[in-house]
Amino acid sequence: MDAVGMSPKAWYQKACERAGFVCDTRQLVAIDELEALWQQLVEFKTKRNQFLGRSLLSPDVPKGLYIWGGVGRGKTFLMDGFYHCLPYRRKRRIHFHNFMAEVHHEMKRLAHEKDPLMALAENIERSTRLLCLDEFHVDDIADAMILGRLLGALLERGVVLLTTSNYPPDGLYPNGLQRQNFLPAIALLKRELKVVHLDSDTDYRMLQMVRDPLFMDARDVQTEQHMQSLFQRLTAGMYSEKDDIHIGSIQIPVIRKAREVVWFDFNKLCGGNHDQSDYLEIAHRYPTVFVSNIPAMSADNGAAARRFTWLIDVLYDNHVKLVASFEVSFDSLYMAGRHDSESQRIASRLTEMQTHRYLALPHHSRGVSLTAETGATT
Repeated sequence: MDAVGMSPKAWYQKACERAGFVCDTRQLVAIDELEALWQQLVEFKTKRNQFLGRSLLSPDVPKGLYIWGGVGRGKTFLMDGFYHCLPYRRKRRIHFHNFMAEVHHEMKRLAHEKDPLMALAENIERSTRLLCLDEFHVDDIADAMILGRLLGALLERGVVLLTTSNYPPDGLYPNGLQRQNFLPAIALLKRELKVVHLDSDTDYRMLQMVRDPLFMDARDVQTEQHMQSLFQRLTAGMYSEKDDIHIGSIQIPVIRKAREVVWFDFNKLCGGNHDQSDYLEIAHRYPTVFVSNIPAMSADNGAAARRFTWLIDVLYDNHVKLVASFEVSFDSLYMAGRHDSESQRIASRLTEMQTHRYLALPHHSRGVSLTAETGATT
């Protein structure tokens, strides 16, 4: 669904009209806050364009939002909708762990500066008016020591923050080493951002996954439609088709891709010259992976079968949700191939990956992306 030109409320209303979408009255509270921030940012842009540069008459920068709540409540979905609705070019949306990886990388690059952290804040401010940080969570002493100064510097320079988290500000970095040194950063978040609790009782990510079969028969003419429908619901219609994704220095063709969901054909994913590091980056980047047309594993496709083993191990270890279609019955996946402990392990993991317990596990996301998306002025 193209959100450009819509307000968050209009976008959410459109989403509610789609088949299979559950409109949540508690999400509407967060939508009201996002609508207010959207209006403030649009008004800020209009007013600022009426003045020359950064004159003393420049309007006050709106304050941002800190949205927190349980896993699968729709925080990322709402953030992505807001991001696409906002008619700004200087905006960026990134997972928090990836952001912190970039911070550490850039501070090493700026080590020659008198104050590398302030130099970094100035670089971010030049390219970014709105910074969306998804899954804000502090579990590292090095991150904790940096964040207070960095967030303060960004806010002072007029960067608007929109964050999502599974934790309230006071619940960040619990029992962490030298946590007392992180308390000023918590106070800063509470003072400078409006804290919104998305307290829905429904795990929508889980709801979408458990109501449909995750493993399907590729020979069934309805399978493609079922997979398309589930992909549509998981991504709220915000995806591209027949595209590529960049993994390291290579490109892998995909059937569809969205910010947190990607769909491959088996031959493109396991038939090429890929290694475990490629699959690890995919697992870090995407909480949900679709794979079509998985064949029987045999000596005839031994290299692809080996890569499939790597893929499943990596997806399983990172709690990635798998939706797949098989050219043979799932129970016959290894009938034409070997019956060693490795094949038994993969079959066991595939079975577990369909269970409610596995689907409830939080995604492990430690991916690193050092490429910043910069924009023009606003």
